Amino acid sequence: MYIRQLYTNCLAQAAYYIESDRVAAVIDPLRDPEPYLALAAERGARIKYVLETHFHADFVSGHLDLANKTGALIVFGPNATPDYRALIATDGEQLSLGKMKIEVLHTPGHTVESACYLLYDEEGNKHAVFTGDTLFAGDVGRPDLMSGNLSKETLAAMLFRSLRDKIKTLTDDIIVYPGHGAGSACGKNIGTSSFSTIGEERRSNYAMRIEDEQEFIKAVTTDLPYIPGYFFVDAQLNKSGASPVERVVSASLCPLSAEVFTDMHNAGATVLDTRDPMDFAAGFIPGAINIGLNGDFAVWAGTLTPPTSRILLVCDPGKETEAVQRLARIGYEKVQGYLNGGMHAWFAANERYDKIMTLRGDECATLTDTEGYKLLDVRNRRETARQRLTGSLHIPLSLLKDRIDNLQRDGKWLIYCAGGYRSMIAASLLKAAGFHFVASVEGGIKEVAQLSPQLVEMGEEA
Repeated sequence: MYIRQLYTNCLAQAAYYIESDRVAAVIDPLRDPEPYLALAAERGARIKYVLETHFHADFVSGHLDLANKTGALIVFGPNATPDYRALIATDGEQLSLGKMKIEVLHTPGHTVESACYLLYDEEGNKHAVFTGDTLFAGDVGRPDLMSGNLSKETLAAMLFRSLRDKIKTLTDDIIVYPGHGAGSACGKNIGTSSFSTIGEERRSNYAMRIEDEQEFIKAVTTDLPYIPGYFFVDAQLNKSGASPVERVVSASLCPLSAEVFTDMHNAGATVLDTRDPMDFAAGFIPGAINIGLNGDFAVWAGTLTPPTSRILLVCDPGKETEAVQRLARIGYEKVQGYLNGGMHAWFAANERYDKIMTLRGDECATLTDTEGYKLLDVRNRRETARQRLTGSLHIPLSLLKDRIDNLQRDGKWLIYCAGGYRSMIAASLLKAAGFHFVASVEGGIKEVAQLSPQLVEMGEEA
C-alpha cells in the first residue's frame, strides 16, 4: 500500500495518489496532470481510477486530462450529473485497487453529490477515509457553494446526517485525508494540519461535537467567508468539462512588445503584475494590479478580477508559464500574453511607470503623525479581532474593490496586512482607481508589533 498527498499551498488543496500492486488511483487532481503521471511512471504503476469527491468550486479539476492520457475511469458519487463519461457509483459500492478496496460513501452536504472514499488496506482493514470537502481538520465544508435550488440550511442538514451516519460511525484510528488545509475558502476556519484521524476530529472539531441538528445548521451557516466569483464558474466547468490544459497554456504564452502591450492595456485588458511586492513598488506599469506569484496568486487573482477578464501578465523572465498554469487552475483562460522581457524591457523602452512608497514598521508613526496618513487594514475579520493598529479603518481585501468609492480619493492611505503581500495588492488597486497618496507597510502588523508595539492594540480574541 502506498499513499502520497500532493499538496498545493497557494490553493490550500490536497490531491492524493494511492497505489497497490502497481495499480493506482488519483483523488481530486489539479488541472495539470504531469505530477500524477510522473509519480505513476516513477513507480511503474497504472492509473486505473480518477476519483472525484464532488464538483469543485475553487479549482478546475484535472480528471478529464488525466483520464484521457491514461484511460483511467472517472468516478463520482451518487447524484453527480457530469456532461462526460464517468462511473456514477452507488452508495456503498466498492472498487478494487490492486489488493485494496475503496468504498464509496455518499456524504451530501457540501454539495449534493459529495462523496468520501473509504480505503481498505491489503489485509481488508479500514485504513483511511478521503473526505474531500465534507470533513477537514477542525472544520467541515461550507454548504453554500453549489447548492442548485437548495438553501444552505437544507444542505447543512444533509451534512449533519452525513457526518452522523457515515463519518462518526468510523473508528477513532481511521486516518482522515481532507481535500483542503488552512487558508481555503471552502471552510470557515480550517485547521493547519493536512491530515487527521476520526478520533481527533471527534474530540476537537466543533462541527463533529455538535449532536443537535438545528444547532449544527446554525453553526455551519453563520459567519461564512466571502465567495470569490470564480467559484461558481469553476463548479460549472468541472461539471461540463474543461478544455485540455495544454491547449490553454499554449494559447496564453504570447510574448508582447511594450508597444503592443500598451495598446492592449488601453483597449481594456487587465494587467496583473506577478512580481514580488517590493519589486513592484519600485516601478510598475500605471494601472497594473500586483498579485505576486510568491503568495496566494490564483486565489487573489480570482477574487479581484472577473473570470471573463482579458489578462496581460508582467512576470520575472522565466515565470510566465507558471503564472499561466496557476490561472488555468482556476479556470482563467483569457490571458492575452505577457510583457516580453518583463519590466526591464518596459524601462528600456522609456515607457511611463509609477511607484508606491513602502515603510518599515518603525516608520509608520511618523507618517501618520506628521504626514496625515490614515491607516487601512485589509486583513480578514478574524485577524483584526486579535490585534490591529490604533485608529485603523478595516476593509477586507476581498471587499475592497466594492467599497473603494467609500474612501477619500484625495486622502493619504497607509495600508497594512499581516506581512505586506495583501497590502501591496490593495495599494495597487487604489493606485489603479486614481488614488495618488498610497503607501504600504513592508512587514505588515507583525513587523509593527515588533518595532513599534505602542501602535498596536489587542482585540477581543487576543
